[in-house]
Amino acid sequence: MVRVSQRFSRLPEYPLSNLAGTKKKLGKKGITIIDLGAGDANLSPPSEVIQTLSEASQQIEMSRYSFQAGLPSFREEVANWMKKRFGIKLDPNREILPLLGSKEGIAKLPLAFMDPGDVAIIPDPGYQSYLGGVILAGGSACLTPLRPEENFLIPLDGFQADITSKVRLLYMNYPNNPTTAVASPEYLQEAVAFCHRTKSLLVHDHAYSEIAFDGYRPSSILEIEGAKDVSLEFHSFSKTYNMTGWRLGWVAGGADLISALSKVKTFMDTGSFKAIQAAGVTALKSYDNWVPENVATFESRRNVAVESFTQEGFSVNKPKATMYLWIPIPGTESSMEFAKRALEEEGVVVLPGAGLGAGGEGFFRIALTVENSLMRVAAKRLGRLIGK
Repeated sequence: MVRVSQRFSRLPEYPLSNLAGTKKKLGKKGITIIDLGAGDANLSPPSEVIQTLSEASQQIEMSRYSFQAGLPSFREEVANWMKKRFGIKLDPNREILPLLGSKEGIAKLPLAFMDPGDVAIIPDPGYQSYLGGVILAGGSACLTPLRPEENFLIPLDGFQADITSKVRLLYMNYPNNPTTAVASPEYLQEAVAFCHRTKSLLVHDHAYSEIAFDGYRPSSILEIEGAKDVSLEFHSFSKTYNMTGWRLGWVAGGADLISALSKVKTFMDTGSFKAIQAAGVTALKSYDNWVPENVATFESRRNVAVESFTQEGFSVNKPKATMYLWIPIPGTESSMEFAKRALEEEGVVVLPGAGLGAGGEGFFRIALTVENSLMRVAAKRLGRLIGK
């Protein structure tokens, strides 16, 4: 048998990676599945975005390699949007890089900035691409628990000298997946100062920057003075525009940092389909007319989910942002066992907290991906589960 690498052997099982087979087996038994696992809403992108893709895909020049530069109009529209949304002025040619979805850029980033022995501070629980990218680059992960009593924020003053002397990357994600926590501008200032002090790179995953409720408007890390020198911020079309399968995003930050990631990508991909980038331009231009209504749908789902799960006996905090609820599991049952019983006994897919790291034990995550009527049914089913 061909031997796999030690780095490969260190990779954890990816959350929900075995779900399809289990769902297929249950479907054959006639069990109706309600999938609240993946953050993939049953909503459509803007119609004009679909129309743009259809038209652009018929232009032969769109089928040529885009390379890392991509469509100039895409970079320019991203720069316009960042200026309008956050007040940040960016050079579209040097401080913005198109991505095959933000996950791709996040996973490749450590290859540009880590050597063996270097440390990355990674939130636990957290998006597993942070950990996977660090492992595959040969780096070491400092998995840092996100605790309720600390508002699920990384305690930046709690690291030993042997960590701060070796840290090269600090991963942050606010609004946060899975905990739904948000960070104040003051906390973001502390994070930027930490990275200046340790000469490390702040990797801010801002995939949920626009899925926010009750008038809350998340900040960009790049709004903080001095951030551009030590920060890269990743954005995605997946959640804001219901374009999960389109695989389009961007990263913004200092020109030297962008250049390093771009060079890595040059050896690993030749850029995203230019027709999809053209559709991305249309999406950004549709923001004012389309995004508020889409966010209102998520806000309605949040309200119904919080009410329904509370009625069924769960303790639920009402999140200010993201498309998730992060719910403590009553009793002492492990999150993996709870999720297994939820699927096999009640036909509801939830994400076990431990699937996103040991720090997630004791919780499960649901995604606001189904209409309100199904969410109420799912809550009743899981209420029966804890009643057993």
